[in-house]
Amino acid sequence: MTLSRRDVLKVGVFAGAALVLPLERSVRAATVTPPRLAASKLPPPFTVPFHVPPVLSPYRTDETTDYYKIYMKPFLADILPGLKTPMFGYNQSYPGPTIHATQGRRVVMRQVNALPEVHPTLKYTPWTSVHLHGSPSDPQYDGYASDVTNPGQYKDYHYPNTPTGRTLWYHDHGVSHTAENVQMGLAAQYHLYDPLERSLPIPHGEFDVPLIVSDAMFQPSGELLIDNHDHSGMYGDVILVNGRPWPAMKVKRRKYRFRLLNASVSRSYNFFLDTGDKFTVIGTDGGLMPHPAPVTTLRQGMAERYEIVIDFRKYPVGRRIVLGNKSPKNNINYPNIDKVMAFDVIGDAFNPKDNAIPDVLNPGNPVMGLTVADAVQTRRFDFVRAHGQWTINGKTWDDVVASNFSYVAASPKQGDVELWEVRNLSGGWFHPVHIHLVDFKIVDRNGRPPFAYEAGPKDVVYTGENETVRLLMRFEGRGKYMMHCHNLVHEDHDMMTQFEVVSDSGTDDPLSDPCSSLPEQDL
Repeated sequence: MTLSRRDVLKVGVFAGAALVLPLERSVRAATVTPPRLAASKLPPPFTVPFHVPPVLSPYRTDETTDYYKIYMKPFLADILPGLKTPMFGYNQSYPGPTIHATQGRRVVMRQVNALPEVHPTLKYTPWTSVHLHGSPSDPQYDGYASDVTNPGQYKDYHYPNTPTGRTLWYHDHGVSHTAENVQMGLAAQYHLYDPLERSLPIPHGEFDVPLIVSDAMFQPSGELLIDNHDHSGMYGDVILVNGRPWPAMKVKRRKYRFRLLNASVSRSYNFFLDTGDKFTVIGTDGGLMPHPAPVTTLRQGMAERYEIVIDFRKYPVGRRIVLGNKSPKNNINYPNIDKVMAFDVIGDAFNPKDNAIPDVLNPGNPVMGLTVADAVQTRRFDFVRAHGQWTINGKTWDDVVASNFSYVAASPKQGDVELWEVRNLSGGWFHPVHIHLVDFKIVDRNGRPPFAYEAGPKDVVYTGENETVRLLMRFEGRGKYMMHCHNLVHEDHDMMTQFEVVSDSGTDDPLSDPCSSLPEQDL
């Protein structure tokens, strides 16, 4: 395959850090979509036990830093009963292992790409770039899409862990194949704890539970069926929670805190309890809200995180409560997509500590104190599909690459507050818009207040059909960062751009710390 100049730039030639590889966009090897596993072969909802991903311990620590080593490797996962599914996994786990980090204590995470040179069926090269989503990382450690690590290479990512406690997640961000790599399993949670969060009597420990919700479709062999529907999105007929189809979780008669992440490639959700009861949102992408928000439904776009508390005290032993899904517009739906997981109430004894929801959580988060009057600049970003491409203000990531990574859609100054208007003028799709580096405050939607559950610091905003959403943010740090739609198919084709935080002290180049080749004996 002949490489164009754009292909060479896009894949990346970074001081010998990455091999020159062809830009391969195909999402399947053949032109004919493989057969789908019959619905009758899928497990009935709530017949598979709930699973909590493993927690990874550092392999080394010193006075200031915890060191982790994670291998991205292929493996056979047990997802559907009786079948094996080829997956990519962080440490051969699906989802990957959870990291527990402490505010102010640094993490160095070595990410080793031990994936095959070519995907066995989709026939692309699985280069990777790991993004710690929700972290104000330096540009060279932020998972910049074109800062790729090829099979046989590794990169050390440095995380300062300076922000407030929150639910983050790490996932692949490799250019052009983020959707396939995430669908193959490269996703996991990362929990950052701070003294305020630790001091509150909200659920902790056993009762602080990650829920990674995604969807998938399978072939009769158990292999994933990956189809991007003409670059519009990937949608599955199986809902997975922590890698298990429609699981059933045993819960004690007390409050539980769930760290709810939508890790789907393209599917959004509108969650509810089949009892009609309220549950309480206590945290958003950027951590605890100023005050809790009781709700009966919760709309969640891809990559958004919400921390919710469900109180099981009112239910008798033996009662089953179902977490359901009222699917928002412009998803592709199948039977049982309206079900997510079940909670089965048991009568076991439990520690009654940390079993409350305070009226005040984190009233002092600085981003929530911003006002429109603080903004020194207003910018508008239009998310539009034009001529078969997904664009931001008429530009794509290809345009960024063709400029030799010099084009920026905005140049805010370090320390400045800006008001960004994100517009989706289409009725045919929604866009969960992610802005790297910053937390922001949602000011309004089409001039109306944001939903009650959005009244906390965010880094992804669900931009619905024909919506204009206004966001306030303060820019710290320096250098170039990405903004994109988190429908990963849209991102790959090519709804992604970059902005640069301008600082008097200079800039940081996201391509300045390349990956390294790994000795063969370490693979």
